[in-house]
Amino acid sequence: MLSAVDYAQEYVDRDSDRIGLHLYPDTAGPAVVIWPAMGVPAGYYRRFANQLGAAGLSVVVADLRGTGASTPIPSRASTYGYADLVADVAAVQEALKERLDGRQTLLLGHSLGGHICSLYLATHQPSDIAGLVLVASGTPYWRAYPRGHGLAVLPYTQGIAATSALLRVWPGWSFGGRQARGVIRDWAYTARYGRFPRLDGADVEAALATVRTPVLAISVDGDRHTPPSTMDHLCAKLSAAPIERVHYPVAEASAPLNHFTWVRAAAPLAARVAAFAARV
Repeated sequence: MLSAVDYAQEYVDRDSDRIGLHLYPDTAGPAVVIWPAMGVPAGYYRRFANQLGAAGLSVVVADLRGTGASTPIPSRASTYGYADLVADVAAVQEALKERLDGRQTLLLGHSLGGHICSLYLATHQPSDIAGLVLVASGTPYWRAYPRGHGLAVLPYTQGIAATSALLRVWPGWSFGGRQARGVIRDWAYTARYGRFPRLDGADVEAALATVRTPVLAISVDGDRHTPPSTMDHLCAKLSAAPIERVHYPVAEASAPLNHFTWVRAAAPLAARVAAFAARV
């Protein structure tokens, strides 16, 4: 039975952690599984999920480990990083098999969610994913930012990493919500070197270059966190994939936009995702 907020809350157990899922009404159309930005709960995407549903798509929104309905809250005992988040994507896909029933499925990643979805495709090479949608998702590599901005990004990201290492958890001070130190460590590594760290010993940079899943990559007006150049840097890693690279402007949204507020004005973007699903 659907809740009063039009989605059903379900969970996927992962060892001592639990991944929360918002399951929206099943349209029997292509499915979209959304992975959020760092520290952003699944409920934030409710309006966008309903717009995707109105466009004929069946929508699931996951909470990243330790955020929203996913438990436990990150603490000094939390050691997980990107490899564990990628494994969470695999576990959710496995848990959704019966619901999706072999239908066409897209992964949609916002910011950190885009990193995790890309790395999942690279390391697991799943046959059941028809397309990847990246929205406001780019590498935080300081050299990928416009001149001047990158010089501020480097000390900012490395300062967060140093604080997280010292405190053994990132408290969420003005950025990203409370996070396990491993997540911050891996994110900051990418910000420093422009490449993802090895995950469970695997060279994921080489694996990303083998991904052939079609990609719709959407940068957003007003996005200071992941400006278009950082998305281009991420897309360049997916060198074997057919990539449709577009930009979502204020004029199309008819509303102010930035790294987060695009979600509140995403009806045209939902139509783009539905059209992409029809093409792939």
